[in-house]
Amino acid sequence: MAPTDTEVIVQFRDANEGVLGSTLTVPVHLSRDRLEELLRSLLASEELEGADDDSIRYTFILENSQEIATTLEAALEALGGERSGEGVLNIKYVPLSIYKIRPVTRCSSSLEGHSESVLCMDFSPDGTMLATGSGDSAVRIWDLQTATPIKTLKGHTNWVLGVLWSPDCKRLASAGMDGRVLMWDPSSPQSHHSTLSGHTKAVTTLAWQALHLLDLSVREYPLLASGSMDCSIKIWDVVTGQCMRTLSGHTRGVSQVIWSGEKGNWLFSASRDTLLKVWDTSTGGLVKDLKGHAHWVNTLTSNTHRVIKCGPFSADNFQRGHTQFSGIEEMVQESQRIYKKFIGESGQERLLSGSDDNTMFIWLPHAQSRKPAHRLTGHQQLINHVSFSADGRFFASASFDKTVRIWCGITGKFLRVLRGHIGRVYRVVWSCCGNLLVSCSSDTTLKLWDAATGKLKFDLPGHADEVYTVDWSNCGRTVASGG
Repeated sequence: MAPTDTEVIVQFRDANEGVLGSTLTVPVHLSRDRLEELLRSLLASEELEGADDDSIRYTFILENSQEIATTLEAALEALGGERSGEGVLNIKYVPLSIYKIRPVTRCSSSLEGHSESVLCMDFSPDGTMLATGSGDSAVRIWDLQTATPIKTLKGHTNWVLGVLWSPDCKRLASAGMDGRVLMWDPSSPQSHHSTLSGHTKAVTTLAWQALHLLDLSVREYPLLASGSMDCSIKIWDVVTGQCMRTLSGHTRGVSQVIWSGEKGNWLFSASRDTLLKVWDTSTGGLVKDLKGHAHWVNTLTSNTHRVIKCGPFSADNFQRGHTQFSGIEEMVQESQRIYKKFIGESGQERLLSGSDDNTMFIWLPHAQSRKPAHRLTGHQQLINHVSFSADGRFFASASFDKTVRIWCGITGKFLRVLRGHIGRVYRVVWSCCGNLLVSCSSDTTLKLWDAATGKLKFDLPGHADEVYTVDWSNCGRTVASGG
């Protein structure tokens, strides 16, 4: 029977374009929640996984381009096309969460020991430790099982601006206002460190090379990149302490460096000089400039960043209890398997930058064009941090306009705004399942959000002052915040 003016014919399809059930005639004003109920009944009739699991939420994409955020009718209007009457509308359903991550609801432990504000933190990829850096110039490592300090690492003479675990969990790097990068061995009973000297101003950013691109015939550990307010980027052999390359070209301080997941020698950088640069670290040469921003570039990430950072310790492996590896060779092989699966599903590597000019850009760094693929506007003040979901399908932006915004990670289409903070939002991070977000702010709170609806799930007070940093463990069990 042909649909009426108030009805449409729809066909559900899974993420791989497989058909679920037969076509259905539904009201054009059908809500997203009602659509989810309809999907669950179809999954149940086909005896497919997810029918009875209310913890799994779904994203619905109309004709592969428009998310159904409120009603089917609103999505149709956003597409801007006329309904053909007899035509079948394809609705792709994608689970937001394939992992059961329990929402953060309270402060389970207060980690006391730093005498000044905590400025940075990083969970170890294997989910056993947390590293924190502070204005008291110390780095601390904490045992997550007992919520107790393992050791205090002293060596910096000024604020610690960054801490970062290597993807194999064997090393911890820290960056300081004192212009030094310190390398720590967390397994050593002593608190000895090696110093990577060469920068002349504050070191603002660190990045470890991708484990899946490691050539074991050359070295059995990744290289480290550091960026500084002295406008330079340095590439380090962390065992010999040798600076292998100095990348010069930025004319203002470097705010972020990240490695490519596609080309092992490529490095991306962002700077206060408004530019992004693509480097070939094997030669030290500049591949290209990426121009678009009109002011400082504060933040840079990629859809591959999380996969690179976590190495073999994927959320899927945590779910299966597979977090023990025989050595670096097995770690590299597992990292390769994880990355191959990720890039096969996401299509290509994408960069995302945010600036003081209140805009963001999505870039395709491996394309010939040097122009951004998408320019994103909406924030009313500077963008301090951007973060992709684990699967790269979405990203979130944190702004000094007191909001968090969620966007499509492929097209850059704005999806929803998260309002609730009454101060500047410094950072936002995703859970490994992709259905939850946590943000930290100058208003002294953390806030936990439902990514699918944009609704606030929990307000997490507890800090006495501004909260500068937040991180979510790769296993999904723990959130840490510092201020």
